[in-house]
Amino acid sequence: MVNQVVLVGRLVADPELRSLKDGRKVANTTLALQRTFKNKDSDTYDTDFIKCTLWSGIAENTVQYCKKGDTVGIKGRLAQQYYELDKEKSFSYPEVVVEKISFINRKQTAQP
Repeated sequence: MVNQVVLVGRLVADPELRSLKDGRKVANTTLALQRTFKNKDSDTYDTDFIKCTLWSGIAENTVQYCKKGDTVGIKGRLAQQYYELDKEKSFSYPEVVVEKISFINRKQTAQP
């Protein structure tokens, strides 16, 4: 069986590094991916927002070198996260566990 995801998109926010109690480093971010076709109701393109989790050295390098708006390519695996709010309410969502990241380009900023 194969569980492999390859995406290229822009970071929605600056990734933030956290340390877990066991000493591992983790960063979470969201990747914005513009669809290749226009919305049927208008002349705009819809965007998908994909949650991504980065571990250890990948997390540290991404936090150091990438900021909101930068374009990155990622390779990873799809995982389903489950949360129970209480005994009767729960939800789940997919996320990409990043195994490799490529820094493609930085967001262009206006120069004075």
